[in-house]
Amino acid sequence: MNSKPIAFSNLCDPRRTLAGITCALLALSGGTVNAETAPAPATDAANPNSYTVTLKQLGRNYPMTLRGVDSTDSVNFNVRADSIVTGAKLNLQYTYSPSLLADLSQINVLINEEVAASLPLPKDKAGQPQQQTIEIPAHLITEFNRLSLQFIGHYTMSCEDPLHSSLWAKISNGTNLTIDVSPLALPNDLSIMPLPFFDRRDARPLNLPFVFAASPDNSTLEAAGALSSWFGALASYRGARFTSTFNQIPASGNAVVLLSGPGDLQLDGVSLPAAKGPSVSIITNPNDPNGKLLVITGRDSAELKRAATALVLGSQALSGNNVVIDNLTVVQPRKPYDAPNWLPTDRKIKLGELLPGQEFNVSGYNPGDIVVPLNFPPDLFTWRDKGAPLDLKYRYTPQEKSNNSSFIVSFNDALIQSHSLPSEDKLDNGVLSALPGNNGNLDREANVLLPLNSVALQSRLQLRFMFDYIKQGECRDIIIDNMRGAIDPESTLDLTGYDHFMAMPNLGVFKDAGFPFTRMADLSETAVVLPDHPGAADINAFLTVLGRFGESTGYPAVGVQVIEAAQVAGAADKDLLVFASGANQPLLSLWADRLPAYDANGQQKFHLSDLPMRVRDWFSPDPEANLRKTKLAMAFSGGARSTYLTGFESPLKSGRSVVVIAGSAPEGLAEATNALIGGEDYTQSIQGSLVVVRDKTIEALVADEDYYVGSLGTIKYLQWLMSRNVVWVLVLTGLGVLLLSGLAYLALRARANKRLKE
Repeated sequence: MNSKPIAFSNLCDPRRTLAGITCALLALSGGTVNAETAPAPATDAANPNSYTVTLKQLGRNYPMTLRGVDSTDSVNFNVRADSIVTGAKLNLQYTYSPSLLADLSQINVLINEEVAASLPLPKDKAGQPQQQTIEIPAHLITEFNRLSLQFIGHYTMSCEDPLHSSLWAKISNGTNLTIDVSPLALPNDLSIMPLPFFDRRDARPLNLPFVFAASPDNSTLEAAGALSSWFGALASYRGARFTSTFNQIPASGNAVVLLSGPGDLQLDGVSLPAAKGPSVSIITNPNDPNGKLLVITGRDSAELKRAATALVLGSQALSGNNVVIDNLTVVQPRKPYDAPNWLPTDRKIKLGELLPGQEFNVSGYNPGDIVVPLNFPPDLFTWRDKGAPLDLKYRYTPQEKSNNSSFIVSFNDALIQSHSLPSEDKLDNGVLSALPGNNGNLDREANVLLPLNSVALQSRLQLRFMFDYIKQGECRDIIIDNMRGAIDPESTLDLTGYDHFMAMPNLGVFKDAGFPFTRMADLSETAVVLPDHPGAADINAFLTVLGRFGESTGYPAVGVQVIEAAQVAGAADKDLLVFASGANQPLLSLWADRLPAYDANGQQKFHLSDLPMRVRDWFSPDPEANLRKTKLAMAFSGGARSTYLTGFESPLKSGRSVVVIAGSAPEGLAEATNALIGGEDYTQSIQGSLVVVRDKTIEALVADEDYYVGSLGTIKYLQWLMSRNVVWVLVLTGLGVLLLSGLAYLALRARANKRLKE
């Protein structure tokens, strides 16, 4: 992230540091529980300060399968800073093998490696679904927590195989954890930002209201957009939704307040002192002693935007409950495709940049995958590409003897390569002599090509060590946990050979990555066209969509421009994001001839292709195979009004894009933004150039790609053009043959004439 120097004046001294809060929380046995990967958990109606999360919400998409004499699996859950845990209970749902010896077998429940309960496995209930409720002492729960389920199993009193097939237990991912909490008031201190407005421990979706004194002007909306995209970037996989109100502070919880004016500032009966410049402060919500208001103020909307920019780019430097931004200077402008969340294409990237170093180390015979997230830029040109070079360096502990130990490289669950891991008896003497000096580990390398055709923008590189377990015979089998494997964080992935070039419009990459607007991470080449008098629904959609952009790039939209329809000519060299609810957007009628969907004067017009008749939800890396051009234009009156998203080339400048998000009523925009966020309720996805949204139903109607963004090298561009126009290739080949034949004829004739003269 590019930084900006900030000079500010402290109006109040800081009261507490984040470290102090953490210490207090630990002394009080933690805070509000959150899952590392959980969607919104259920709330206990009997106790409003309790909620429940399942193992599935904590990230376990499948049941835990525990095998062998001693097996453990875990999930993480965290604790919010503004709550205290007062109690917890685990509703465990499980099944176990009928072959187990009840006196020697058990399931242990551990919180942070401390045993909370040990459950017997009686013979009469074996093989049947079981359910137990375990009370968890509050003092076991801290800021970051690990819930572990340990299975200890035995099937015989004599010699046993430690990996026998009868040694198993399954823990349902419907197992749920209920947390009782009470609120904890945090200090009004900017040094703990983004707390409490966003807490990284909280894996629930972020819902944050914005409060304006009155209908905001464009600069105020730009400031709000920078803030919502920043919170969206922080929320990441959790997702974020934003709402807006005018002159109404929420009855409880936290909110962001934006106010500007030359004198004292009034809001919902609350008076604030006049701004002395671009200011950022935290105050207690007057309606809730445990809630906070993040107040952004200025003497005018330009100062308001400057204060918001300083906060989203320099929050780490702020402290106290109120600061005035004295100076704000841009050090270095953004460059295309330099979003922090995207893989760079101007240099090789080390895997250690994508994952913490400790996660590259594994142990055990079958330790599971090392998963490296890969977020690709949306417009990588992969035509006729063999794959991206991946240079892997890894090490492992050679076994004395083995036949099937292997190192497996997978990409989005598809096998790419498998390499054997030779045991000591298969290594030559030179390699064996080097092992003691290398801590008994053997270094290896693998060169892999990752196929990027049709690859998902959010992809996974999966690296797995599998060590062969050699049975020694009856009464000799014992599991020695000395198997180790590691990936060198210096391993690299190289995307420097790829150009950026893509057929448009493509609502799929708009949904997944905000492209083409996110090409510049700060949205400095984007203009948002709102209705002339935007209402709360228009502003909600604007803030939520910019939050999605921030989630994609990991950077706040400090360069976005908000305009009205009358100002669109001045933004001709920008990509345009247009919002409409009802008939409040003049651009829809102005550009009606370019819109594949239009709703005005009680009449609805749509273009349709054969895309809805497609039987396979699959896209080819070849854009030509994806085209479903318009085959029908129809208009009709009456019926329920529609919400739609559509894209087309900007009428103001070729190569620039327009995306329209339109609802026939204000609530339609909420349907559109919900569809962009997606979820399990949606069985279809946004794709093509025209999509209609009706509640939870998404209908893609047209995939009509008719222009391109990006650029290719001259030779590659000519090759690509010729591959798309076979007839022209034949014509040019024929002309070339005729031209060469003519030149050869003239040369031979001239030579013959010369001989005759001699």
